[in-house]
Amino acid sequence: MQYTSELARVLRIEQLSDDRFRGPSMNTDVFNRTFGGHLVGQAVAAATRTVGEDKLVHSLHSYFLAPADADKDTEYVVKRLRDGRSFASRTVEAYQDGECCFMMTASFHHDLDNGPEHAEPMPEVPAPEDVPVPEDIPSGVPGAKKDFREWDIRTIDPNVAVPDLTTVSGRSIWFRFKGELPDNNAVHACALSYMSDMTILFSALQAHPGYKVQLASLDHAIWFFRPVRVTDWLLYRQASPSAASGRALAQGRIFNRGGELVALVAQEGLARDLRAGATQVPVRGN
Repeated sequence: MQYTSELARVLRIEQLSDDRFRGPSMNTDVFNRTFGGHLVGQAVAAATRTVGEDKLVHSLHSYFLAPADADKDTEYVVKRLRDGRSFASRTVEAYQDGECCFMMTASFHHDLDNGPEHAEPMPEVPAPEDVPVPEDIPSGVPGAKKDFREWDIRTIDPNVAVPDLTTVSGRSIWFRFKGELPDNNAVHACALSYMSDMTILFSALQAHPGYKVQLASLDHAIWFFRPVRVTDWLLYRQASPSAASGRALAQGRIFNRGGELVALVAQEGLARDLRAGATQVPVRGN
């Protein structure tokens, strides 16, 4: 079956050689710079292509080194650090016009190990069907909903959710992919990597309504605990423990509809005072 969604197109990278891949550019009406999740998702896809099907990504750590042009394809170079019986390790470097704009390390693990199990419970929140569809995505990107029309993203009103007393600045969001994707764990891990960058940094401004800052992802990490399907509803519980010196840290716990904790995300981003006439995120026409 041929999947024709924009997300499937983005994750359908071209293999140039054993360890070199080309990822297609964004099809965007909004972004000047490549969306961070676009780079992360394609980098995970590239690394996955060099690892056997017996192992899945369980963690990644990445850095956004320079702005990437949303209208240009990106080349990914994978380095095979280690292939063990239980784990495999990769680094991925992303290039545009010969300049490295993004790098990632990722680790893959087989699913044959057993050990103790526990997980934080999902917080009490309204069901996604009871949360209104917003006019736009709370991301700091004006008109972002146009580019992310394949996703259903709903922010829960903090006044109707059980508050997290340990959270300084945070919120909860339901999201799911509205299209079709292959029933494949690796594909959905790439799709979750793509989506994990959307909205998380903006959660740092929940405690500062109306405060105008320049936002940009600096680094991004994900730990994958259990297989996930992004075509089902997922709860993204976001919190920012600290913001200072023009940077903000945001963390996110992702639960499936059944209440299982499936992934944890951490990101530090630029959050410095916005200069006059600028937008929080560079967009077309600015």
